[in-house]
Amino acid sequence: MLKRAFTAPDPGRVRLRFATRAVLGIGLAVALCGAAGHTLAAAVTGGLAALLALFTVTDATVRGQAVTTALLPVVGLPVLTLAAFLHDVPVVRDLAFLAVVGAGGYARRWGPRGHSLGVFAFMTFFAAQFLHTVPARLPELYAAVALSLAASSAVRFGAWCYERRSPAPAALIPPAGGTGLARITTRQAVQATAGAGIALVVGQALSDQRWYWAVGATWWVFVNTASRGETLVRGFRRFLGTVLGIALGLVVAVPLHGEPVASAVVVAIAVFGIFYTAAVSYTWMMLSVTVMASALYGLLGLLDPALLALRAAETAVGALGAVLAVLLVLPVTTHSVTDAWVERALRCVHVCAAEAAARLAGSPTADPAPRVAELEQILARVRLSLAPLVHPLSPLRARKGRARHVLALLDDCAREVRGLTAVAADPEASHDARLVAACRRVETAVEALTAPSTGGGRGPARTAAAPRSTPTEPVLAHLHALEQALLELAGPLRGSGRAPLGA
Repeated sequence: MLKRAFTAPDPGRVRLRFATRAVLGIGLAVALCGAAGHTLAAAVTGGLAALLALFTVTDATVRGQAVTTALLPVVGLPVLTLAAFLHDVPVVRDLAFLAVVGAGGYARRWGPRGHSLGVFAFMTFFAAQFLHTVPARLPELYAAVALSLAASSAVRFGAWCYERRSPAPAALIPPAGGTGLARITTRQAVQATAGAGIALVVGQALSDQRWYWAVGATWWVFVNTASRGETLVRGFRRFLGTVLGIALGLVVAVPLHGEPVASAVVVAIAVFGIFYTAAVSYTWMMLSVTVMASALYGLLGLLDPALLALRAAETAVGALGAVLAVLLVLPVTTHSVTDAWVERALRCVHVCAAEAAARLAGSPTADPAPRVAELEQILARVRLSLAPLVHPLSPLRARKGRARHVLALLDDCAREVRGLTAVAADPEASHDARLVAACRRVETAVEALTAPSTGGGRGPARTAAAPRSTPTEPVLAHLHALEQALLELAGPLRGSGRAPLGA
């Protein structure tokens, strides 16, 4: 797990730049809040707004990102106002919180912008519970949010807008499918609301002060998942990351006793960890979140071991609420979602190869690098979809073996595509007529794997396969190895009599 989080491929150093910019943007936002004379609670609210703006806004274009960022306070401030005015009306407050959960989940159907606005609305209500926000504090919080969003935007869109030169891939939205309750986003909105309701009731039984942790755990388990299996694995990883983060918090945050400078350093490191590991390890991301929360509670003078133990218990309740919801309320099976992600990965492999070949042929506009970054994102989703099958405790041995074989071959494809992209970036590389034939064979293999099955279970034909001898030219070597991996995928994906990978 540690190796995957910190040595995973990072094409274009996107994750490194993403995390470094986040520390700078959030740091500037909090510093300006302090310089403006805001209280610590307002600075925390502003820092959270900056974090969410930098983390959740993932539109495909810089213009789209700017528009979504501008819309965040339009959605978030009314929710903050509602939470503040309902602070002393528990029953209505709880019902409003559940309504925000449902609306936030439903908003995912509108793509990255809907996802960002839904998360921001939920976290605004959550932060109001965390800071016990009352109406009298609203003007200061409005100012802190506005100032922090302006500061983080100045860093993102002004000082360091690396997307203008090398656009990062947009956030991947799970396949929609169907209408009404047949649509995955609709079903998950209902599931998230039901799970949050369970978490809220049990969480309040544990603590009438920190119950919102359980609701937050349920919410974040559902974010970026699309099936029953994905949600179950996400719930386990959230709890594991929280427990590990609490153990680290006992060693790092508790001894600081809220010392400002040292706590600020811990928060900055944790923020970097959140952004750097989010794409490759949910467990490590949650560890970083928990350490950050521990340091913030230390700054607020509330941190002690009993509080961290309560956080673990509330997180377990939230994860359990999510598990019960996905098992009992409109369950979404894994195999259809897995098939969709695998198909997207294969098509992205083909596009990467075609872009690299065009670059080698002299096209000034062809650039496979952004596609490689997109492929890494898609493969992360494939791993998440197949995680229940490859788990050591999975009883489905045959499917576990097939799932591991598929993941290994897709990783082989990604490795060859990265090598092909590196060669294509060499200005000395020249066009070879054999590239066209090799790319056509790759295209044929992908089309055979992604074509609708007719029931015969036949995979790609091997009549057009590459020569068995390994070519000496690096480009052809990568293309031939890529083709071979695609041909081998026919066995576990399209073999005769195969049951779906997922369940």
